[in-house]
Amino acid sequence: MSRTTDILLTALAPAVWGSTYLVTTEALPAGYPVTLAALRALPAGLLLLAVTRCLPPRAWLGRIFLLGGFNFALFWVLLFVAAYRLPGGVAATLGSLQAMMVIVMARGWLGTPVRAGALAAAATGVLGVALLLIGPEAARDPIGVAAGLGGAASMAAGTVLSRKWQPPVSPLSFTAWQLTAGGLILLPLALIMEPALPPLTATNLAGLLWLGLIGAAATYALWFRGVARIEPGAVSMLGMMSPLTAVLLGWVVLGQTLSPVQGIGAAIVLGSVWAGQRTNRPPKQGAATGLEKARPQAT
Repeated sequence: MSRTTDILLTALAPAVWGSTYLVTTEALPAGYPVTLAALRALPAGLLLLAVTRCLPPRAWLGRIFLLGGFNFALFWVLLFVAAYRLPGGVAATLGSLQAMMVIVMARGWLGTPVRAGALAAAATGVLGVALLLIGPEAARDPIGVAAGLGGAASMAAGTVLSRKWQPPVSPLSFTAWQLTAGGLILLPLALIMEPALPPLTATNLAGLLWLGLIGAAATYALWFRGVARIEPGAVSMLGMMSPLTAVLLGWVVLGQTLSPVQGIGAAIVLGSVWAGQRTNRPPKQGAATGLEKARPQAT
């Protein structure tokens, strides 16, 4: 399968994740971030485990729980904290810093060379997201900012480590392992930190099904497939499709207006994503890159 096809399939994941804000605000009860995150992760992970019938070997359990914590438990909780304490534009802009964090982490953990063009594309993408989303109400809350930066760092670490640790199983099984681990981490936290959910309506259940089956199980399988095939810097740039989709859905579904500045921001985001794929492209010929040398053998 061509690199272009891999990129397009991987980009579907953050594009679908852009619907999370709309579904959360319009279809789910407010005030239960940890509980909803657990309900999003654990049932989807258990369902995928039943489908794949593949359990992680004991030697991999530590890695799987670390990845499940970074990619799901810690990331989702910090994401909700940032969303509650910051305007959506500020939270999304902080999240878009993940692309730059991935470039730095991949250099340290995988030996991937840092390309000036990749850093420039990532920085330009952050600018585009800021123009797309930040408005005059963008007040700063120290806890919210810390949560936004922590969430970006958590997802960046999970992305790079998911590339570093590639088990000899399908992306669907790898996703099942991580979702289940993340859900098991979140479940006791939800029971301790939050009250019981109110009776769920049909709309609530539909929202949870969308976020769990499509927004978690299916899309993260595509994401981890892409992480295994595409350079970490290129994968992380695709994450900027999420705020772009969120804005478009707000315009189409909720009737929100789009200003000329937001249109410029959207164009910048798309351009930076394209540039990120070009600048992170591996050399076609020659000796193995640092990434290839650093890739561990599956055990």
